[in-house]
This record gives sequence, structure tokens and C-alpha cells, in this order.
Amino acid sequence: MSETVLSISGLTKVYSGGNGPEVRALDGVDLEIRKGEIFALLGPNGAGKTTLIGAVCGLVRPTSGTMTAFGHDLANDWRRARARIGLVPQELSTDMFETVWRAVSYSRGLFGHRKDPARIEAILKSLSLWEKKDSQIRELSGGMKRRVLIAKALSHEPDLLFLDEPTAGVDVELRKGMWDQIAALREQGTTIILTTHYIEEAELMADRVGVIRKGQILMVDDKDAMMAKLGNTEAIIELSQPLADLPEAIQAFPVELRKEGREICYRGGSGEGGGRAEVADLTKALIREGIDYTGLDIHDSSLEDIFVDLVAGSDSAGEAS
Repeated sequence: MSETVLSISGLTKVYSGGNGPEVRALDGVDLEIRKGEIFALLGPNGAGKTTLIGAVCGLVRPTSGTMTAFGHDLANDWRRARARIGLVPQELSTDMFETVWRAVSYSRGLFGHRKDPARIEAILKSLSLWEKKDSQIRELSGGMKRRVLIAKALSHEPDLLFLDEPTAGVDVELRKGMWDQIAALREQGTTIILTTHYIEEAELMADRVGVIRKGQILMVDDKDAMMAKLGNTEAIIELSQPLADLPEAIQAFPVELRKEGREICYRGGSGEGGGRAEVADLTKALIREGIDYTGLDIHDSSLEDIFVDLVAGSDSAGEAS
């Protein structure tokens, strides 16, 4: 089993509501991050993703719970732990009148590292910022500004890197370039925790995925295992003639009649692609029943489908309770 570099237990953050109710931004979070992995933390707006990152990085003081990074207690020995952690924040928070070179060099000094022009040059070149090293940050595009934030976070050579919505507001071309950069960092041994609204990013890059909602972790699993456990198959069958009701033999399948009887929707199976064999049986049953169809559209769950189902299921459970 891989070494654990970050361990979080019972982490809670409660904000006073003033005249209103308290807000539990984090509610008993337990989480372990393995060395060298890319971990994607997914959740809707206000789920607690940024609060969790802020707690680990010393920007938010937890109400209760414990956090250990690289064997150091983040409550009592935070300086040594924080020196090995980098953060790329969601907001573009940097001195816009500073040059790229000076901003990145200054960040390295903040963590007590000696000047290392060769290291700064290598970082800027890896992020395609070298040609902009003497430019003021305010002169850069939104994508380039976000790359500067990554360069600043890498300047002190962290072993654990938090990326909070790193590609928000970045065009598709730059986004793909940043995906390549993130993959390269992992190849160098950097452990990465990523939050994103672009679930295809998590599906593309993550080794493990966690889903958080209302400050609670709903599920953590290897991405492939999550797809296998929770994935299903959906098929839309367009009928030649509308049906008033489904025959009993067809009702035995997980189907529903839609669009005034012109369409049958199948959703079932166990695991990624597990329902395709049943869809084949369904089409055979339709033929036996003399029901003709003109179209069949079949697809397996994406990570986004699973995420939506998990969050929706949590909402339903909360309303029921």
C-alpha cells in the first residue's frame, strides 16, 4: 500500500451564523491521501472543497478534528508541514504590478529557500512563461495569470500540491496544456489534490475520486472502482408505432415508456457497461412481442453521471430524514 502523506480525521468547521443558524462548512471529514497520486475532490458549490483546502493550508482554523501531513501535526508543527505543501488558489490573488520573475522568486523566499534562478527558470519554462518573465502580471491573459499561480506554488518545491479549480476561466487549448503539466508533476513524484467543476478533468487524470456535499464526504474510491460499482447503462429505443402500455414481458426489464409511448428508456446493469447484455435481451424481447423500433441509442455512465446521482441521492436522503 502507498505511503499516506496527508491524514485528516473528524475535521469540522462551524461558522457562527450571527443572528441566524450556524453553518457547518465541514462536518466530520475523514480522508487519507496517498503519496504520488492525483486525488480529485468533487462537489457542488458550497460543498466545502475550498474550506477543506484552506484548513490544510493554514488559511482556515478548524473547529475540531486532526490533520497530519508528512508525519507532522498541522495544529502543533504546521511550519514544517506547510513548507512541503503548495497551493494554487481559486482566486487570482497576486500583485498585478509585479513581474512574473519577481513574483515567483518572492514566493520561494517566503518558505525560507535560498535564491535559485535556475530552478525559477525551469519552472517558468515548463509552464510556457519564460517569454513573459519580465512582464507585469496585469499584462497577462487569464490563462497565463493562472499559470503564474502554479509557478508560485511550485517555487518552493512542494511534495503535496493543492489545485483549487486550476482551469476555471481558461480556454480549452490552455486547459489541455495545464492537464499535461499536472500529469508531468505527478510523474516527478508530486502528490496532487485537485478540485474542479470540469468533471472530465477528474475522469481523465485522477487516480482516486472523493465526492463531498454539505461538508460531508459521501464517497472515496479509486476512479475505476467507482465506475465499476456505480456505473450503469442507459438505452433509448425509438418505436415505430406508439404504445399505450408495455407488454408484461417488457415490463420485466428496468424500463419506462416515455414521449407519449413513442420511446422506451432502459436504465440498469451493474458496473461500467454491465447493462449492455440486458439491452440485447430487451431488443430480442421486443422482436418476439412484435414491437418494431427505428432507433437505439446506448451509452454507459460517465463519472459526471455517477457524481450527479450521488449528490441527488444525498439530497433525497436528507429530505426524507
